[in-house]
This record gives sequence, C-alpha cells and structure tokens, in this order.
Amino acid sequence: MVNTEDFIKRLEIILDYYGLNASSFADKIGVQRSSLSHLLSGRNKPSLDFILKILDVFPDVDLYWILNGKGTFPKNTEQINKKENVFEEVVKQNIPAPLNKESIPENLFSEIKNTNPINTLENTKMKTQNVIKESTSSEIDKIVIFYKNGTFKSYVPD
Repeated sequence: MVNTEDFIKRLEIILDYYGLNASSFADKIGVQRSSLSHLLSGRNKPSLDFILKILDVFPDVDLYWILNGKGTFPKNTEQINKKENVFEEVVKQNIPAPLNKESIPENLFSEIKNTNPINTLENTKMKTQNVIKESTSSEIDKIVIFYKNGTFKSYVPD
C-alpha cells in the first residue's frame, strides 16, 4: 500500500528536480490538471496508470522509489557516486610533487587554441589512460590544464 503523504512528497521532489509546476507536469505526463491537483491535495490516491505515465515520461524516476521511497532519485545517482569514488582513489595514488614557480612559464595562458570539443574529449580520455598506466615516479611528466569551454593545454617540463 502506498503512503499517500510520502508519495506526494516524492512527487514534489520530482517537480522541483525538473523545474515544473503542477499544471505543466500534468500536461507533460498526459493527465488532467485537476487529477494532479486532487492527488497533491491528498483527496485522491495515485492510480497505477498515473504512476506508469510518470515512469514513461521521466525515465530517471525509479518505480520502487516513487512507490515506497526505497532506492534513489534520479536512478543514476548511485552509479555516478561509485564512479566518482573510483576516480578519487586513482587521483590519490597519482598525486604529483608540488610545483615550484620556476617550472611554470609566464605565458602559460597565452597559447590557448580553440579545438573541437569531441577531439578534445577523445584526447583527454587517451591521455588519462596513459597517465594511469605510467609509472608513479615523483617526477612531473606533464601538466594538463582543462578549461570549461572543453579545451585543454598540455605542458611538458624541459
């Protein structure tokens, strides 16, 4: 049996997550606005059809989470957290020695080029894999700076 009050709270979380108001949410899943209003006020309980429409339109909503609060929303949160933890472990193992000011060129940012973000992503993946495979010596092999616009610049010490 679904606890209606808790279901309403989870429904409101979905509305906030997607930045929708009740009427736009009702339109998006294809139900009458009054049906959603009655549900949010606690007058009606959610039907199976209503829940299935939510799951159909919003694939990040987990069935068990919306029904009884078990699981996560959005669905992929656990997978993302696991990937971040793995990355943090790799980073901890490959911590470089601190930089001294003499090894950083003065014109560090003057050579920024606009590149294709797709090629940049592929190059970044390959370079990351190479960095992980390389030995973990305390000497700096290269420094890579990533910019928010998708570009990056590599510096190799002399």
